Amino acid sequence: MSDSRVLRALAVPTAVALAGLLLTGCGARDDASTGSTAASCVDTTKDTIKVGSLHSLSGTMAISEVTVANSTKLAVDQINAAGGVLGKKIEIVPEDGASDPKTFAEKAEKLISSDCVAAVFGGWTSSSRKAMKPKFESLNSLLYYPVQYEGLEDSKNIFYTGATTNQQIVPALDYLKQKGITSLYLVGSDYVFPQTANREIRAYAAANGIEIKGEDYTPLGSTDFSTIVNKVRTAKAGAVFNTLNGDSNVAFFREYSNAGLKAAEMPVVSVSIAEEEVVGIGADRLAGQLTAWNYYQTVDSPANKKFVADYKAAFGADKPTSDPMEAAYASVFLWKNTVEKAKSFAVADIQAAADGVSFEAPEGTVTIDGSNHHVTKVARIGEIRPDGLIYTVWDSGKAITPDPYLKSYEWAKGLK
Repeated sequence: MSDSRVLRALAVPTAVALAGLLLTGCGARDDASTGSTAASCVDTTKDTIKVGSLHSLSGTMAISEVTVANSTKLAVDQINAAGGVLGKKIEIVPEDGASDPKTFAEKAEKLISSDCVAAVFGGWTSSSRKAMKPKFESLNSLLYYPVQYEGLEDSKNIFYTGATTNQQIVPALDYLKQKGITSLYLVGSDYVFPQTANREIRAYAAANGIEIKGEDYTPLGSTDFSTIVNKVRTAKAGAVFNTLNGDSNVAFFREYSNAGLKAAEMPVVSVSIAEEEVVGIGADRLAGQLTAWNYYQTVDSPANKKFVADYKAAFGADKPTSDPMEAAYASVFLWKNTVEKAKSFAVADIQAAADGVSFEAPEGTVTIDGSNHHVTKVARIGEIRPDGLIYTVWDSGKAITPDPYLKSYEWAKGLK
């Protein structure tokens, strides 16, 4: 059985506990960092230093997150082979978030308080990140979060190495507008990222003469899309903006294809489908559809060619690379480079040294903005081809400075 089929077999939908997760707005900062000085139990006296790898190895998000754990390991292995960090080898403590925010929070606390890791690399859904955020702030540890998200947040205890809104969603909307799209249908999983992203999309649409034909949500892990796809088909929007996550995308695109909908007539722009998900969904169902990311396996650069070759050598020649796993890979090197700049594993020292720290990543050079702990990124719109790979059809030309609160956009000022 192929790895993708195994992951789908394991991907039993999990009832996600989302109660209490609040949607924050542009006018109110979600940066409730406590400035905690909680005592650290990180042991720097040994020849090794521990870090946590916390991803969904089971449940509905495993289709996406297993490979992110793999790329985190690849980065650690390469750093260790080159001598480690400050003369210490890195030891990974792996944990399974099981596609459940509560589990992510519990495992984060274990990694910080019991395993005494110097940093944690992990998370995918915004609900998992928001569940972990208070743990990292109250226990004064560091999370490196590798996935694009809805923005409107920053934390002294989190480094966001995936895209924020102005590096992914806004460029995607600009691209559609340039292509003459005047109406959209919004489809998403029912949790914080799609809900907040769609608030931002509606605000953009209102300011740019784009009609929202419909908006539907379905629980994370849902597999029945007959009703939603029928509504999409009858709405006849210019394009669909897709914020579904996990293996729900498999069911959605199967139904989309079965309904006779085609990319040439009503393209779907997805912000959570990368090369790994294409394998699980099937390139035949996705050919011609669009994605918005910052990295694709097909990026033509020496750094990326080496990354792709190294990943395939480690995990299999048929294994693709993708944006979240590339951002996770880069995050380990950003942590290493920051530790070496600070000459310390201490949280306060890393925070103080972070601004301007760079890494020549497969996607291009990424640089930490010390004011908000996000990184610069090139925006890329990609088209999925029959070979299962995604090819850039537009890019921003230069790295975009992160603007998580959308302060530079007049249309975003009313968001709450």
